[in-house]
Amino acid sequence: MNSRRAWLVFAVGVFAYMAGVLQRSSLGVAGVSAAERFDTTAALLSALAVLQLAVYAGLQIPIGLLIDRVGPKLLICAGSGVMVAGQLVVAFAPAIELAIAGRMLVGAGDAAIFISLIRLINSWFNGRTVPLLSQWTGNVGAIGQILSAVPFAWLLHEQGWTTAFTAAASVSFVGFVLTIAFLADRPAEAAETRAASIKDALHGLRQTIRRPGTQLGFWSHYVTQSSGTVFALFWGFPFMVSALGIPETTASILLVTIVVTGLIAGPILGILTARFPLRRSNLVLGVTALLGLVWGAVLLWPGVPPTWLIVVLVVTMGAGGPGSLIGFDFARSFNPIRSLGSANGIVNVGGFLASFVTMFLIGVILDAQLSAGWSDELYDLDAFRLAFAVQYAVVGFGVVMLLSARRRTRRKLEEDEGISVGPIWVALYRAWRRRGA
Repeated sequence: MNSRRAWLVFAVGVFAYMAGVLQRSSLGVAGVSAAERFDTTAALLSALAVLQLAVYAGLQIPIGLLIDRVGPKLLICAGSGVMVAGQLVVAFAPAIELAIAGRMLVGAGDAAIFISLIRLINSWFNGRTVPLLSQWTGNVGAIGQILSAVPFAWLLHEQGWTTAFTAAASVSFVGFVLTIAFLADRPAEAAETRAASIKDALHGLRQTIRRPGTQLGFWSHYVTQSSGTVFALFWGFPFMVSALGIPETTASILLVTIVVTGLIAGPILGILTARFPLRRSNLVLGVTALLGLVWGAVLLWPGVPPTWLIVVLVVTMGAGGPGSLIGFDFARSFNPIRSLGSANGIVNVGGFLASFVTMFLIGVILDAQLSAGWSDELYDLDAFRLAFAVQYAVVGFGVVMLLSARRRTRRKLEEDEGISVGPIWVALYRAWRRRGA
């Protein structure tokens, strides 16, 4: 555990995940180019990203079962290979339908990598290193989003669609080769933790789903991740460029700002998660509340929101990604390692379920306003205000479910371990009294 070989495994796994994030987010700066290349409606354009995320979310639990049965290395290798194939389909697609099929392959390959990597971390590391590395996984992997926002965007605008998407695919091919050469499921001296059969894995899945702690992880991921994913993966670039009139170069930099903020916020949230494990849900709710406040300011601003407010928005969304990783720490805390693949898969469905529902609804609302004559063009600022407001319904439902799961998790914790967790304001008041004394 925590050996030199473990760090090599971690580095190779993170590179494969970073390459996967590049493939996933490459469409984020290609929304305008896709509209020009395929000349279709907003709903069909959003299907490029929506169906990719739907496939990703739909495969999380099956892949979690496979991780528990066959181990994470095989899944990371297969996922990288499938993403290469998907991006090549997108690169040469002459029509929107074929491009959608390619992005669905990208979603299928992407689905296998992150939760497999989280399982690897739990097999190769222990102690407080685990939540910190979980945060670093998300942060370093998000460098792939920078690659999509800067060099990929430059290639797209200078060399064209086919060259850019082919180049992106080549990065995952490198990850595919490295994973074959260097990854291993667990240290040689470690005991076998894989399920004996698919039947055993399914039995573990049923138990995992029933655990309130797993459900708490699911809803934590749901409420924190979706806003930044929807913005960075598809709708943020058209919103900034076409509705706000921000130059494309500046818009790309703002997308990079989401990642840079995550690199700063991630370690801080990782330390707080490790230091205050009984208050992790408060961190999640704090990030969600901040997102709601800033989005409210942007959507209610009279006229075009100023650039400084958009900067505040992308910085706030940058904290959402690391905040969503707290969900995996709930999965780790309340599940045995033999079923951790399934638990991580369940948690990972949360944020991407919220993301593709929100992303699709935004496209539908934009089209509906254009058809009804409420807006003069597809990417009108006022049309975006109404479309983005749908987040409050989607995330608000998640907050209600999170509070319910948290109540049941705390009750279970008290029954099993005698640990009682009171309201945060009571804990803060007691801490203030102790300091005063």
